[in-house]
Amino acid sequence: MTVPQDFEHRYRAVASRDSRFDGYFFLGVTSTGIYCRPSCPARTPRREHVRFYLTAAAAQAGGFRACKRCIPGAVPGSPEWDVRGDVAGRAMRLVADGVVEREGVPGLAGRLGYGERQLRRILLADLGAAPLALARAQRAHVARLLLETTDLAITEIAFAAGFASLRQFNATIRDVFDASPTLLRERRRRGRESHVPNRMEIRLARRAPFDFGTLLAFLGPRAIPGVEEVVGGAYRRTLRLPHGPAIVEVADDGTAVRCRLELSDPRDLGPAVARVRRLLDLDADPVAVDDVLGRDPVLGRLVRTTPGRRAPGAIDGAELAIRAVLGQQVSVAAARTVAGRLTLAEGTALGTPSGGLTHLFPEPSRIAGALDASLPMPASRRRTVRALAAALADGTLLLDAGVDREAALGLLRRLPGIGAWTAGYVALRALGDPDVLLADDLGVRRAAASLGLPDDPAALRARGERWGPWRSYATHHLWASLASSGAAGTNAGTDPVPAVPEELVS
Repeated sequence: MTVPQDFEHRYRAVASRDSRFDGYFFLGVTSTGIYCRPSCPARTPRREHVRFYLTAAAAQAGGFRACKRCIPGAVPGSPEWDVRGDVAGRAMRLVADGVVEREGVPGLAGRLGYGERQLRRILLADLGAAPLALARAQRAHVARLLLETTDLAITEIAFAAGFASLRQFNATIRDVFDASPTLLRERRRRGRESHVPNRMEIRLARRAPFDFGTLLAFLGPRAIPGVEEVVGGAYRRTLRLPHGPAIVEVADDGTAVRCRLELSDPRDLGPAVARVRRLLDLDADPVAVDDVLGRDPVLGRLVRTTPGRRAPGAIDGAELAIRAVLGQQVSVAAARTVAGRLTLAEGTALGTPSGGLTHLFPEPSRIAGALDASLPMPASRRRTVRALAAALADGTLLLDAGVDREAALGLLRRLPGIGAWTAGYVALRALGDPDVLLADDLGVRRAAASLGLPDDPAALRARGERWGPWRSYATHHLWASLASSGAAGTNAGTDPVPAVPEELVS
């Protein structure tokens, strides 16, 4: 799918009410003062009354309020922010994760490596909105969710969403939604269950087609006992969020992802939603991905069998990196067992277990000092785990949503025992890079050979050039194709091969 960039093509998308472009851009209507998603059912405005914006924040900064018919905030994010590794893309991911609320604009600028004024110029040029405008739009979105899904007092919601004062909160809600907080609350879904403090259920938008079953098939076998579980068609796990632990449960209802959250602090709603969206790859454009991969005569068969496959990301980049090293040269089941033992020994126990969820995955500082008994693996890999955990714990290495991917991977590769497979796996999942082909992965090579593709890494990379910029999805298609051959339960990490053979975890 080609995303329209010029005014005329965007206007045609609006005139046809094409929902494929929801989230890619927004239109402001000068005659009404509202902004909408492209598929808004309202009458198409005249060309001279239309202004286009890349973000809701830019539309709000332009003086427009959200449409009450199409609710433009209830759309998937633009896949562009996942693909782009530049300052604008990194900033969008950090804003969604609540960095401005926790650290202010200076903190955002520092994370991105720019001065505040320089960052403001860049974001205005690329996104049409300054950092404060982006943060204001994010606060308004979180506030609406809290108003519609909880019985928290208005004042509590104001501060939980990140507003500095109740006056600022009221003014923003009126400006963005043309309604008071009380009125927004009255419009929420009627007949819902009584509210339990800090528990809420929200629906997360995603683009169709959406193959939730393949996500469960990938996450389930890798679920760490006590931290994750797949039960009754739903995925559940514990999360370590900025203000405390949480539990999330997600399932697909056919039109959206139903997300149930148990938070320690409502201020963590925004970060929780952002991380779940990354884990499930909810901002992807499956039509665009399947269109590119479907042109390959071999991959095309896999795409047609499972349209809408997602590339699972990660709730926490540091956790995923540790798990990648635990998975070097062992099976998925063995890596899961080792991660479970490490969690029991070094993880934080929940005050109140929920079902099979009992612990938070250990923090890097705990893993760096873990006893040998907690890391049953070859000594060389144990050294790698500790070196990686130490770098994550002291901040030498950051793997959050806003890091420069290439810089982070460069630092990662300098650690002992980190090679191409581990770095690639971290890029694919922890950093959400949509264009990673793990051509050296044993599982990928086996799948390629069974499908008639080259199994030599160099030749496979050459063939994969035509799959960009969606090679991560090709990797997942190849892995999944092994299921029918019974070889899907292997990890194919090849970093590092010890000089003296050591017994692998069985």
